Amino acid sequence: QAQLVESGGGLVQSGGSLRLSCAASGFIFMWYEMTWYRQAPGKERELVAHISASGTTNYADFVKGRFTISRDNTKNTVYLQMSSLKPDDTAVYYCNAFWPSNPNGNYWGQGTQVTVSS
Repeated sequence: QAQLVESGGGLVQSGGSLRLSCAASGFIFMWYEMTWYRQAPGKERELVAHISASGTTNYADFVKGRFTISRDNTKNTVYLQMSSLKPDDTAVYYCNAFWPSNPNGNYWGQGTQVTVSS
């Protein structure tokens, strides 16, 4: 059974840093594209950062230069290093795994709360 488990969220002051982790199991992680999304209260879920199976990365404009996505296929884990955090970054952060060759290969984690205080 496919599973994604996020960790690393918490409360941090503005300007601080956090590293989120998303541990995958139950599927062939190295085949999957991995994406971090976030959802703030009252807002729609939005894409934060994406990394392809080959390691190509893309970022939302609002995190460019502050966040870095990476993956370790030996540990079946994707990371989101967040720095220069702002109160607007407060949200629940979700990990997604997607395999373009199989539309059924689309999995979500339960989310981890990130709160940035001013």
